Amino acid sequence: MLVVKKFGGTSVADNERIMNVAKRCIADYKAGNDVVVVLSAMGKQTDVLIDMARSINPTPPRRELDMLMTTGEQISVAMMAMAMDSLGVPAISLNAYQVAMHTTSVYGNARLKRIDTERIRNELDLKKIVIITGFQGVNKYDDYTTLGRGGSDTTAVALAAALHADKCEIYTDVEGVYTADPRIVPKARKLKEITYDEMLDLATLGAGVLHNRSVELAKKYGVRLVVRSSMSEAEGTVIKEVVKMERMLVSGVAADKNVTRISVVGLDDRPGVAFRLFDALAKANINVDMILQSIGRHDTKDITFTIPRDMEKDALDAIEGIKDTLNMEHVDTNSQVAKVSIVGAGMMSNPGVASKMFECLFNANINIRMISTSEIRVTVLIDEKEVEKAMNVIHDMFGLDD
Repeated sequence: MLVVKKFGGTSVADNERIMNVAKRCIADYKAGNDVVVVLSAMGKQTDVLIDMARSINPTPPRRELDMLMTTGEQISVAMMAMAMDSLGVPAISLNAYQVAMHTTSVYGNARLKRIDTERIRNELDLKKIVIITGFQGVNKYDDYTTLGRGGSDTTAVALAAALHADKCEIYTDVEGVYTADPRIVPKARKLKEITYDEMLDLATLGAGVLHNRSVELAKKYGVRLVVRSSMSEAEGTVIKEVVKMERMLVSGVAADKNVTRISVVGLDDRPGVAFRLFDALAKANINVDMILQSIGRHDTKDITFTIPRDMEKDALDAIEGIKDTLNMEHVDTNSQVAKVSIVGAGMMSNPGVASKMFECLFNANINIRMISTSEIRVTVLIDEKEVEKAMNVIHDMFGLDD
């Protein structure tokens, strides 16, 4: 059996934890399995590297930032190979260039295009544990790229798909996927299983347990995905296409504070305006989420949307570049907001879920600024300071602690 095991930064934060991970991987290896391990940078090393970069240049070039940040994972994999060697087990560390993990050229948020598996399979044939850097790839210019925060999850799932692995285990500092972040909602409980679609929405909407693109890949290629704790032997949460249990109305509550609301006010109320605006944002590689267009008045309209907070400057620059063709009055921004969402496949066959969510927010005196929905999701934009209260009252309202 071929197993891909991914460990996050807290799981390899120091020598003791590195040895713990090494022993867990070796146990699978000695059971007769082929083992591929994907690692994040140790502890908070990525944040340390970003602080280093900004100490010398507040707005470092994205290419150079990627060049710097990829060193974090290279340290992790080399240390892990040394740890396994000290325990008498053959292991080899490989970075994205050595494997040849081909990506697009968007520095800081690249996407994997393909993985060359020949080197990995050769090392597995030599009965070695193969340890690979997560979070990074190489573009057509032979430059290092990074996949965005949490990208090591995507690396692991992509490897599992390319190698036709029997399963992909994602190890974190929690014991699985919870109905909400247990650090914010004390009553949150662990789910035994969840569908790809539900997990994808939760990950996209702020549940930090998995990178959303890793769930997309797992669904596309049918990768058996398990989220487990690196600190205990507890059974984790299985993520798959269909779950056996009777569908709960709502599976989880998620929050995302990395949000900025932008309102473009006083646009001409004519065809093509929305296209020009969002085309400019797309060309700047800015992901737009919630969108609200006002009813036209006096031949003008307003368009409001949300983007990741760290993309605010790029978005404003993109809008500035087309302001003459847009003929707008002004742009208004607010970064003191957050998204709170409920997700659940059971919502498709149960009307009134959104109303129930809005009721509990009303009872808690929390104002809703924007609303976005899908078949299995309801998202509201609220003041950032209200997030913790909102998550707890929503969790209680839907009985997710039962």
